[in-house]
Amino acid sequence: MALDNGAKPEAVHDSTLVSKAPSNQVLLVLRLVAFFATAAATIVMALNKETKTIVVATIGSTPINATLTAKFQDTPAFVFFVIANGMASLHNLLMVVVEIWGHKFDYKGLRLAMIAVLDMMTVALASGGDGAATFMAELGKKGNSHARWNKICDKFGTFCDHGAGAIISSFVGLLLLVLITALSIGRLVKPRPATLSPV
Repeated sequence: MALDNGAKPEAVHDSTLVSKAPSNQVLLVLRLVAFFATAAATIVMALNKETKTIVVATIGSTPINATLTAKFQDTPAFVFFVIANGMASLHNLLMVVVEIWGHKFDYKGLRLAMIAVLDMMTVALASGGDGAATFMAELGKKGNSHARWNKICDKFGTFCDHGAGAIISSFVGLLLLVLITALSIGRLVKPRPATLSPV
């Protein structure tokens, strides 16, 4: 019936491409924002270090001082956090390059499928790093009286504040990664072309 009115079958296809163009731009913007969030978390935590001289004992009336340093390398969970967010940043940066210049290498949607799989793997990695760092941050803030682990945030306030900022930035990046993954999977579902019934 559309053929009788003189409409071209390619018109439906062209309108589909036009409607999908804004979603690709939105995806690029989300990837860039997620990159900056995870990169900021990586840099802040990797540079997080504080040195303080505190009184560790008192002999008579003479205080015994010790110089202590809190740094992210002392905790494996924070090291994993830095590695996970660094890899998430690298992933988003590479995906931006692939989105812009990778169309010529696509083969029957293989590029989109691989991007969706890599996005899901990145979400899993980033969520693991965020969970481990959040647990250690809570332990550093409140300690654990049952295990006799003392809190450190009352002594290394700047270290804990910078760590909290890095964790918040990383969770923002993680939420964006989840949204990006949903959009990547959604791009794999293509609408079926309309079939023309014979008149």
